[in-house]
Amino acid sequence: MIRAMLRSRKETEALEEQTLAPYAARSASSLGRRYPEPAHEHRAEFQRDRDRILHSRCFRRLEYKTQVFINGTADHYRTRLTHTLEMTAVGRTLARALGANPDLPEAIALAHDIGHSPFGHAGEEALNELMADHGGFDHNLQSVRWVEELETSYPGHPGLNLSWEVRAGLYKHQAAIPGFAVDGHPIGPHQYLEAQIADVADDMTYSAHDVDDGLDAGLLAEEQLNGTEAWRRAAARARKQFGDLPETQRLAAGIRALLDMQVEDVLRHTEAQLSRYAPNTPEAVMRCPERVCGYSPEMREIMRDFRKFLFENMYWSPMVAKANKEATAMMRTLFLHYVAHPETMGRKAQARIPKDGIWRAACDYLSGMTDRYALDEFIRFGLNRAG
Repeated sequence: MIRAMLRSRKETEALEEQTLAPYAARSASSLGRRYPEPAHEHRAEFQRDRDRILHSRCFRRLEYKTQVFINGTADHYRTRLTHTLEMTAVGRTLARALGANPDLPEAIALAHDIGHSPFGHAGEEALNELMADHGGFDHNLQSVRWVEELETSYPGHPGLNLSWEVRAGLYKHQAAIPGFAVDGHPIGPHQYLEAQIADVADDMTYSAHDVDDGLDAGLLAEEQLNGTEAWRRAAARARKQFGDLPETQRLAAGIRALLDMQVEDVLRHTEAQLSRYAPNTPEAVMRCPERVCGYSPEMREIMRDFRKFLFENMYWSPMVAKANKEATAMMRTLFLHYVAHPETMGRKAQARIPKDGIWRAACDYLSGMTDRYALDEFIRFGLNRAG
């Protein structure tokens, strides 16, 4: 007879202690939550964080937010949600291979883009310009704002009340700021390993999937890609593995190889860095003279050139630029409408005005929208007929 095994949180924590590397973050050693809560009977702390993010409203809205192409343009283009899920898979792969805690980069990855505005990076730039005299707008910091303040799913405290480690991981650009701390604990000079893993997983994931979407959209062609070192290496890898293939399969194999070669490079380089500096705690990783997780110098240059290629041929292409220009013009008009008519915002947004001011409240409200909801609001107020 097979006997059921019900694993407790304590057993999960013991398993982490037995299997994770010394430099990995452990659930039992978490610096805790801003608002203390009883531990869960079966889930470790970072698992609880992951689940809270997955069940949040701000996470679900990622399904209808733009990655590169305006949402609804075609069924197979990536959205913020599918990008996030692909990034999560890469982060878990890296973490497992490096002996890090896979639950932590997964939670960071799931939350890293929930603060993104509608209409991708063009929308973010538009909001940042509008908020220039009112604190600016940065989607990473907005993600923190959602998990700490704006989400209202739990009684007794604002936000999701995530662990220190997840919130610190979302401050990806602040670790380099001397003395920057979260709840009194420094997050730098470099982030702990799991946060570094989530950061590089973001970079390598969109480098591959944006090529896929660019090919589908007709903005990229194999002949153009062959002019880049990154694609030549990926194509050679795919050819070595599969031989000659029909065009569609050849391109798909090349995209997978593009991601695989990045993952392998990061693993080799990070292994060498960990061996070189030999950190024996998460804090020791943060105190290393340089980041331990990332591309090798050679691959960093190759991927920097490849991203430049993507900007020139895809992100700044007339097709994408035209759609972005129209979307951001709409966002500016809608934002200024809310500032002038705050009573047209949602009830929760209006309630934040006394504390945060109308500009920040309008920014929070608009940045939380999906592409289609922003468009619906624009039409509902007759702003498409203004002027």
